[in-house]
Amino acid sequence: MVQRYDAVVVGAGGAGLMAALQLAGHGNVAVLSKLYPTRSHTGAAQGGIGAALGNLEEDHWEWHMFDTVKGSDYLADQDAVEILCREAIETVYDLEHWGLPFSRTPEGKIAQRPFGGHTKEFGKAPVRRSCYAADRTGHMILQTCYQQCIKHDVHFYNEYHVLDVLIEQGRCAGVVALCLATGEIHTFHAKAVLFASGGCGKMYRVSSNAHSLTGDGMAAVYRRGIPLEDMEFFQFHPTGIYKMGILLSEAARGEGAILRNKLNERFMERYAPTLLDLAPRDMVSRAIYREIREGRGIDGKNYVHLDMTHLGKKVLDEKLPDITEFARTYLGVEPLTHPVPIQPTAHYAMGGIPTDVEGRVVIDEKNTPLPGLYAAGEVACVSVHGANRLGTNSLVDILVFGRRGGRHAAKFIHENDWAPLPAQPEVGARDMVSRVLNSTGKERAADIRDTLQDEMMDKASVFRDAQGLTALRKKLGELRERYRQVKSEDRGTCYNTELLEVIELGCMLDLAEVLVESALAREESRGGHYREDFPKRDDATWLKHTLAYQTSKGIDLKFKPVVITKFQPMERKY
Repeated sequence: MVQRYDAVVVGAGGAGLMAALQLAGHGNVAVLSKLYPTRSHTGAAQGGIGAALGNLEEDHWEWHMFDTVKGSDYLADQDAVEILCREAIETVYDLEHWGLPFSRTPEGKIAQRPFGGHTKEFGKAPVRRSCYAADRTGHMILQTCYQQCIKHDVHFYNEYHVLDVLIEQGRCAGVVALCLATGEIHTFHAKAVLFASGGCGKMYRVSSNAHSLTGDGMAAVYRRGIPLEDMEFFQFHPTGIYKMGILLSEAARGEGAILRNKLNERFMERYAPTLLDLAPRDMVSRAIYREIREGRGIDGKNYVHLDMTHLGKKVLDEKLPDITEFARTYLGVEPLTHPVPIQPTAHYAMGGIPTDVEGRVVIDEKNTPLPGLYAAGEVACVSVHGANRLGTNSLVDILVFGRRGGRHAAKFIHENDWAPLPAQPEVGARDMVSRVLNSTGKERAADIRDTLQDEMMDKASVFRDAQGLTALRKKLGELRERYRQVKSEDRGTCYNTELLEVIELGCMLDLAEVLVESALAREESRGGHYREDFPKRDDATWLKHTLAYQTSKGIDLKFKPVVITKFQPMERKY
């Protein structure tokens, strides 16, 4: 079944909806989402969107740019970071004009609060830069953008899982998707395709990511010979609910919450004496694990406390209502009177599909764009986050580059005709589904996924070394062999979620292999990639981006330089 649209957007989170809004009115636009749009993972973002509005104190986009580059451990491309920080301001005002219910100052301006790694005067002190709607900012962005898309007649295909991207004669020609409701395979022929399908955090056991974040978009383009960039850099958020990983936003520390060990010490005084609990996430996560390793975890277990007891009922109820309710619901802890058990949780992929600043997917170290193919949001790597993302910058990223990608795609569909479809566009997707449904193997996807998540958590999380990564590479090879014997007990067509889980597991195995190979190659520590056997940053050798290609002989790694414009690499002190 072939359907034609001028542009297809894959994913209905903030990046996808923002891109669709830019495309609306320039042609027929379809948004494909494996979820109902307002269930997209943008809705889980709690704390705020960073923009140098200066509503409560002096602030400038140049300060925001410096913080982002420094936070990235100098791996971010500075031309892209400048665009991010300049356009963040206009983007926030767009959201306000569309009706997003921001929290307000007494004068009626958009309220702002401190967030990790955000400073004034190039690192001198924390600054209030995060624009927020209580602790439901992502939810409000998602609802606001979805309403605007409905207003502008964007066509949604909900619960369609994209299995393949079509590339013909050097151009993107569309995508192939599985309709979950019927089991039918659909080809979407398009002049332009923009992937905004999110991250891949479910390859880890303890993760803040929803079950849907399995890296489908990254894997689809990777299998078509397009590289993935900087996949070794995966961020662990310091404050996930103990054992569950459910996020307790940095907004809590922005409002004054304190991390404490079993001695009740504010241990961040040892690691970041200026920014304390609001140091960048990679530093705070490592500090928590060091406290635990050195025997200062609570009751000898793998967690420390997030103390909000001094903030008072008014702050908790008005500014942190979801965070406090999560603590009550999932842990049975009353944050007004008791500290909350937390541990770092797999949170965000800094790497992804490489793009330029217009959202165009690039296919080599020379940044050659593939005509008609775009990406934005966590699935993409324009490299504004480098080796470590600052809090609030994910929402800035999805909106700024979703908007830029959508605008360039709108121009592209006006200037270009249709690329031809391959002779049998659905053959790859049909073979993928058929192999699972007709398999006579004995393996269960859930068993392999459990092993994958445990191994990744143990050997490729906050701390890494060659021994663990090499063992993990061998284990992934074994899991790959087992995956070939996976079958689906459910042979039905209507909402076959077991089939979907098998397909998602294949994506996660692909991406885990890329992460491990990239991490083994990078013999230094930088941002979210910390090698205990190479504990220092090595700018002379490793101030460059990793590009990982899938080949018949395995993963081939190439590299490209970091774009440096205003800020030369320096030691990261907070």
